[in-house]
Amino acid sequence: MTTVVPTSEEDPALSVVRFTSELSWADAGPEVMESQVKSLCFEAQECIVMGRWMDLASLMLTSADLIFSKVSEKDLECIFTVICNLVTKSETLDESLEMAKHISTKITQQPNDKPALRLKIMFNLYNLLENPYSRFFVYVKALDLAVNGKATEYIIPSFKKMDDFLREWNIGIQDQRELFLKISNILKESKSSARDSFKFLMKYLATYSGEDAYSVGEAKEEAVRTIIEFVKAPDMFQINDDEVEMWVVRAISAKLIGCKMDQMNKIVIVSRCTERIFGQDQWQTLRAKLAAWRGNIANVISTIQTNKVTEDGAQAVQGLIAR
Repeated sequence: MTTVVPTSEEDPALSVVRFTSELSWADAGPEVMESQVKSLCFEAQECIVMGRWMDLASLMLTSADLIFSKVSEKDLECIFTVICNLVTKSETLDESLEMAKHISTKITQQPNDKPALRLKIMFNLYNLLENPYSRFFVYVKALDLAVNGKATEYIIPSFKKMDDFLREWNIGIQDQRELFLKISNILKESKSSARDSFKFLMKYLATYSGEDAYSVGEAKEEAVRTIIEFVKAPDMFQINDDEVEMWVVRAISAKLIGCKMDQMNKIVIVSRCTERIFGQDQWQTLRAKLAAWRGNIANVISTIQTNKVTEDGAQAVQGLIAR
């Protein structure tokens, strides 16, 4: 298999276009292939001269996508290195972000096909970007790729640097919530990372501090999960007693759980929790409760009517006596 080796005689991007187009049209016959390669190279050359980097990226990605399964991983890495490098040629951060979105979307479309290589390409793209938000966007896409491609082991080590990443990205609360929850769920699936999963779940819930009841309601499931996980295995999580009490109080206030706290013995007795799912069993339980409630109401109404009849009779008798 021929390896792409850019030389000083031709722009690396043009070399990639020529290489990928030749492979893409190889089965069409020599004449058709030559015509198509010439046309694509001319279009690429025009994009380079005019500085139309977004158009060039789209052109190169289309050809690269067609040959992804036909070439070696070494060739693919070289091809996508040249494509990703186009983000450095953009004159504006907005255009660079749009190019990063376009490139990362293409790379993550088939996560089960060479996921480790795709993640390596995504990390390369990340390092080429200057805009902090563009880096954040690519990182989140890499998270999704790792999950969908069942290759989370390649991205979990990066979680140790998350505090540094957050300082660099300077993202808003909503983005933080989505990020923390994604990371917590990834770590939850890793049996050896339960403690770290809990830590990021706590970070997620902390973003709701000071929010109104409606906003806090969005985190019901995760709040219940946090309390239950702690109650099940308190020794596994290194958090202060004051923090436990704070989250229990918040869960009670949000009507997520019903419980009592024995502060003397440091025990939380949970009597009720909001269902995490609502399926057939829950509908049947609700139906039974409603039927019981309806019966109780009927009994109350009957009792009231009986008492009213008795009271009316007594008043009638008293009227007759008075006469």
